[in-house]
Amino acid sequence: MKNSEIAQLSKEELIQKITAEKEALQKLQFAHAISPIENPMKIRSSRRMIARLETALRQLEAK
Repeated sequence: MKNSEIAQLSKEELIQKITAEKEALQKLQFAHAISPIENPMKIRSSRRMIARLETALRQLEAK
């Protein structure tokens, strides 16, 4: 998801996306703890996506 797409989301959609990404990150970390996952860069990209979404949410709240 690109930053321009994130900027067009509403507050409720951002909250839903953040929740979904956090759940996905938790599952990835759990799977990686049990046995190494095929692409560990997915963990980093998931964390960064959460940060992007939270930043966009803060910007909406500041307006």
